[in-house]
Amino acid sequence: MRLSRFAALSSSLLLAAGAALFGAGQAAAAQADFGYVALGDSYSSGVGAGNYDSGSGNCKRTTRAYPALWAAAHSPQTFSFTACSGARTGDVLANQLAPLNSGTDLVSITIGGNDAGFSDVMTTCVLQSESTCVSRVNQAKAYVDSTLPGQLDQVYNAIDSRSPGAHVVVLGYPRFYKLNGTCTTGLTEGERAAINGAADHLNAAIAKRAADHGFTFASVAGAFTGHEICSGNAWLHSVNWLNIGESYHPTAAGQSGGYLPVFTNAA
Repeated sequence: MRLSRFAALSSSLLLAAGAALFGAGQAAAAQADFGYVALGDSYSSGVGAGNYDSGSGNCKRTTRAYPALWAAAHSPQTFSFTACSGARTGDVLANQLAPLNSGTDLVSITIGGNDAGFSDVMTTCVLQSESTCVSRVNQAKAYVDSTLPGQLDQVYNAIDSRSPGAHVVVLGYPRFYKLNGTCTTGLTEGERAAINGAADHLNAAIAKRAADHGFTFASVAGAFTGHEICSGNAWLHSVNWLNIGESYHPTAAGQSGGYLPVFTNAA
């Protein structure tokens, strides 16, 4: 695991503050050199949190997403936000890596859910039978086992090649449902359990690939516990037929209360 360069920089500045040979100007200069790049899919762009930047188009980036919230709180000298709704691993490689360079200190990313067929899984489970839902979930899990690791390797290799000194934080996905919760309609408990199991399966695969590249994997499952759909205090949108794209994505509270503290601790 790579040492968090933000944490290391913060510690060094605190130590230096008490040293007579380290002036305030030097400390400010060191802090000003810090650069952060936020990559990934809709969970990083902030779909579901609202207040989208019109300039980001269909990528639907928002200041309510955890990367923008972290940047606002820590004021890195450079902050590049290229995460995009609907992104797959190939989209990251083709469209998001330009800001990365040898001076990049911190990188965050969520990726893999769209490659594994997240949207189609949820559509199948909402519209079709439990057996069809479970079958589609198992198909997605097989893809995660057979194909996704190689796709993640391509992305992680590209990040490492462009920014070999960066601290890279790979964030996971939450479980969607509280089982035996407050929901009285919608999916069956069997479907909800299968979907939660698929999220755990996906997170395990992502964590393994991240670790093998020396990156930090940050799980958000614990942060969202008690705030799943059917919890009575959800930080995730359920199916929304009026705005289908926001379905099963974190709300603004999910970004600020779930993803942000997990990323802050890992950064």
